Amino acid sequence: MSEARKVLVTGGAGFIGSHTVVELCAAGYEPIIVDNFCNSDRRILSRIERIVGRPVTCRELDCADGAAMTRLFETDGRFFGVIHFAAHKAVGASVGQPLKYYRNNVGSLVTLLETMRDQAVRNLVFSSSCTVYGQPDTLPVTEATPRKTAESPYGRSKQFCEDVIDDTVRSGQVLSAVTLRYFNPVGAHPSSLIGELPIGAPENLVPYITQTAAGIREQLTVFGDDYDTPDGTCVRDYIHVVDLAKAHVSALNWLSRRNDTPNNEVLNVGTGRGTSVLQAIAAFEQAAGKKLNYRIGPRRPGDVVETYANVDKSQSTLEWKCELTTLDAMRDAYNWQASLATNPLS
Repeated sequence: MSEARKVLVTGGAGFIGSHTVVELCAAGYEPIIVDNFCNSDRRILSRIERIVGRPVTCRELDCADGAAMTRLFETDGRFFGVIHFAAHKAVGASVGQPLKYYRNNVGSLVTLLETMRDQAVRNLVFSSSCTVYGQPDTLPVTEATPRKTAESPYGRSKQFCEDVIDDTVRSGQVLSAVTLRYFNPVGAHPSSLIGELPIGAPENLVPYITQTAAGIREQLTVFGDDYDTPDGTCVRDYIHVVDLAKAHVSALNWLSRRNDTPNNEVLNVGTGRGTSVLQAIAAFEQAAGKKLNYRIGPRRPGDVVETYANVDKSQSTLEWKCELTTLDAMRDAYNWQASLATNPLS
């Protein structure tokens, strides 16, 4: 296996990670997954392999465990780079469990950077979030938009992680990083073999929509309809997970042309369009051909009112752009959920 194509993918069995592993394989990279399966399912691995048509290596460990990470790097050889997904990710849950989020999200990154330093691995693609912007004053959000106080501990953990990467570059450690600030990943692989698989009640909108449509959840609650938005519901930038996965491949390709130049390039990754919760529901109903049972509830703590991306910089830097629509995402998410009824994980 060529070291120039070997990529460590932490959290690679999760929603975004699994789709990125598929796209890495398609692009000729050799991904090695690290996952402790605290928020993912081992059975997804065989489905990844069905899509890519070959075995994919997975190491079960916690990437916050420095000794285990050192053994991994020494055993599996030098990596061209690392894509770091491993993190707790639910905005709502982070409000009630802030210490859990800080320990895991920030601590695992520090351990990873220490291991990369000691093993002379220089390229990093970091999974950040649009939550670092807090509630922006102007839209769309650009990379130059000031970071404000995040609305949740999850968002603050991502702000801290971005600062850790910046400080590491400034310290003189040879680190070439691309920090991708995701907007809202949705959808599933068109094969319906992998998709979003929340453990317990979903924290994110689209899996709650699909589980409600499938009868797993009795009703969807829309958190507030009295915001200062066109229809009163929160507005987000929903990006198809396959488009997002391809952005990670483009980021690695860009790093390969940088010749280890120390830097932390921050890029928004979204569609550049805002979609309200009610518009997302309408798109799902159109894609699935069925009505959704939902009600309007009170606002949820930690929610930003409205945010969507300006993606000019990511398009020009990475030579990448979104190709799939919100309708595509809702169709693929629905098909994924429906497939679990006829083809359950095994």
